[in-house]
Amino acid sequence: MSDHPDPFRTAIRKRWIPREMMTPPALDSGEPCGAVEPHYTLLINPFYPKDANASFGKHVLTPTLALTSFAATTPAHWRVQYWDENLLHGRPPIRPMPQVVGITVHLTFAKRAYELADWYRARGAKVIFGGLHVLSCPDECAPHADALALGDGVQLWPRILRDIEAGTLQGRYAATYENDYCDDPAPRRSILPRRSFLTTTSLIATRGCHNRCGFCYLATDGLRMPYRMKRPQQIASEFLENGEPYAVFIDNNLGSRRDYLHALCNALRPLNKIWSAAVTIDVTDDRSLIRAMALAGCTGVFIGFESLSDDNLADAHKKTPKTADYARRVRMLHDYGIQVNGSFVLGFDHDRKDVFVRTADWIEENRLECATFHILTPYPATPLFQQMEAQRRILHRDWTLYDTGHAVFQPKHMSPEELEHGYAWIYQRLFSHSSIWRRRPLQWQTVPLYLAMSYLYKRSNRFWHLLIKHDLVNPVWRPLVEMTRWRHVRYRRRLALETNQTEIVTSAPGQVVSAGV
Repeated sequence: MSDHPDPFRTAIRKRWIPREMMTPPALDSGEPCGAVEPHYTLLINPFYPKDANASFGKHVLTPTLALTSFAATTPAHWRVQYWDENLLHGRPPIRPMPQVVGITVHLTFAKRAYELADWYRARGAKVIFGGLHVLSCPDECAPHADALALGDGVQLWPRILRDIEAGTLQGRYAATYENDYCDDPAPRRSILPRRSFLTTTSLIATRGCHNRCGFCYLATDGLRMPYRMKRPQQIASEFLENGEPYAVFIDNNLGSRRDYLHALCNALRPLNKIWSAAVTIDVTDDRSLIRAMALAGCTGVFIGFESLSDDNLADAHKKTPKTADYARRVRMLHDYGIQVNGSFVLGFDHDRKDVFVRTADWIEENRLECATFHILTPYPATPLFQQMEAQRRILHRDWTLYDTGHAVFQPKHMSPEELEHGYAWIYQRLFSHSSIWRRRPLQWQTVPLYLAMSYLYKRSNRFWHLLIKHDLVNPVWRPLVEMTRWRHVRYRRRLALETNQTEIVTSAPGQVVSAGV
């Protein structure tokens, strides 16, 4: 029986959030700046407001891989600096003034990207925009930048810098994703502030996904991203060379090619490190693959279940097993000590007001260690946006609210206000003391570390705020991560001795890291 059977009779408690995590640093128009320094480029990840319902920790789990990838292709005679406004270090530097400012532009912080771009351009810098929002809304972005990088920025960035040096900069540059992915250099992680992230080892082994869900940014009109893979040994070398005990794969779907994931696991296994990744639930079609992932150090997976309604998933064009089989597949992952962070989208056309309670009950019944929720959001230039625009269900185009925490369209079976209320309620319920306890692992030995993970990640935003503000994320978390790594190394040594792959007798380890935080 649910503690909160009716979310619409439950008051939503206002959650604490500091102003500096809601408001970007001020850009003083009268502040003097330095002279422009030739061959100096500043790469900026703009500020975006945080959702008080979610963990602040997810914003410092790993750095953006796009900017470090661009840095890796920057010519040696250029000086490169990285700046992430979400680390609470204040506004980006202006003394000296960089010759080139590269800004990654995503939907929810497009407005902030424009503010930064206008500010730097007024002071003599050349501003280059890249990112998905540039691809989906180039005409909106163009007035704020000297050049747009449309498509694979890793290919375009060196060419843009050469044209700046030659004085022949063009307004738009375009590249496809058809090149050999193995030729891309490893990200330049040396420019990162290591103390500010739980791990700077964000890895991407593959690009693309076998699904083309109508609500996903991969379905953006004009984006054609074939599934590409780096050699497994390339990824293992990157992991080893960065010196961190834990890595996060930011691939859209690391398991799209199961033969490739088997090979990657074989390459990662000798490292004795731990990692997490996003996969789809159909990865459990192959039990031997789940075992291989565990033996290679996988401690958690982020799975986009999206919905518990087969009708919703069919409408979204998501290729997935039947939802009635989800529970069995989650148990399989748990059998091998792999935690599950389930991602759920709320507000599909077959969702009614009971979706919040049904989803919460299912998560508790199946003991998911973690869950992430999103209000269905029609991103510009996706099939979902085009469908809803044709139906006149788009409420506005304030991109700052297209953050999956606000209802920006008219749902079919509830009001936008009810959808937002249900979204806040399900977070409040799933991270209540009682729900955390109901979702505890069946093995009592793993309960203490599970509770530590749940409380430190999801109920400690004041703590996270202090860690972020004072650059203590990595120093504080690394000992806990190292402890988790050693526990997992011992676990997989025992697992490797078991010859019967259909019955697991080895106790799974507890962990304090979870996929996706």
